[in-house]
Parts: sequence; C-alpha cells; structure tokens
Amino acid sequence: MGRGYTIFDTALGRCGIAWSDVGITGVQLPEAREIETRRRLFRQFPEAREERPCSNVELAIKGISAMLRGQAVDFSDVVLDLGGVTPFNQRVYDCIRAIPRGETRGADELADELHVPKALTSITQALSRNALVLIVPCHRVRDIGNGLDKPSPNSGIISKRRLLALEGATPHAGFTLFDALLSADRPSAASRAR
Repeated sequence: MGRGYTIFDTALGRCGIAWSDVGITGVQLPEAREIETRRRLFRQFPEAREERPCSNVELAIKGISAMLRGQAVDFSDVVLDLGGVTPFNQRVYDCIRAIPRGETRGADELADELHVPKALTSITQALSRNALVLIVPCHRVRDIGNGLDKPSPNSGIISKRRLLALEGATPHAGFTLFDALLSADRPSAASRAR
C-alpha cells in the first residue's frame, strides 16, 4: 500500500499531511520551524514519501487552510484511513466530529454520550492518539482541568485556545486569578437575595 506526504502553506505556517491509498492518515500543524514539522510527520509515518497530493488530499488541504484562516469547513467528503485506529477510538472520533464548530465538550460529556461514563482515561488516550487534527477536531474537547493553552496532539505550536478562537468559540477556561478577584468583590446571588 502506497503512503505519501506533503508540506503545504497556511495562514499560520507550513503544515504537513500524510495519506495512504485508502485515505488521509495524519495531519501535522506547524511547528516553530518547517524542519521540525517534517521531522514530527516522519516520526509518525516513516514509510511515507513526499509525493504530489491526489484529489482527496487536495480537498483536505483546502479545508485545513480555510479553517486556519477562521473559515467554516466541512470535512465530511474527505476520506480517512482509520485502519490503524481501534474501534473505541473510532467511536470517540465520530463523536468529536459531531461537535459543532465554535462549541466545546468536556471529556466527561463525551463519556456520557458514548455510554461509557467510567472511560475518561480511554477517551483521553484516544485524544492523545488523534493524528487527524482539525479533521477530527480534538481541540473542541476540553481537557480535565481545561488545559486550553497547551498544544493539542499534532498541533505543533498552536494551542487549543487559538484553534477555538479561530472558530469564534468562547471556551470554558476556568477561573484565572483576575476572575477570582472579581468574583470575590461581587456579592453572591445568595447574599443579594437576603
């Protein structure tokens, strides 16, 4: 089975994409330097060779480029190769792909939706193994503790918060010190009702 990859320009830097004869196998968002993007892509897909993209890959590249410019994108026509992805992780990815643009879900909400309330660790592992960033928008899933400023897996230097901002989302980011000080100065609803 043939495997290829290419590097392409976006508004946020040079991205990489890998594919097989079946479909897209991985996306790598920009690292600080292009050579680092290539290295990370090669570590994940060592058998891939740099090639000219086919129409399915071109469709994915067009969508990724538009998404990184803040545009709404529908990846439903992009064919993926999920041959190396476990059935449970495929279920998680399907659930993530159903999260609307600009919205977020907690990992616990995904667990409830998948009817596996005690599988938070498995869901977290599925997220960390997601090689199809943006196409499977794991940035829309809030980590336990809402770690939105750390990069998503394969997201290079781009944080979840930045990806969500491109979508116009207002993520639930937890209290900052400033928020805590403001809430301490305001009377609570219970004390106002007295």
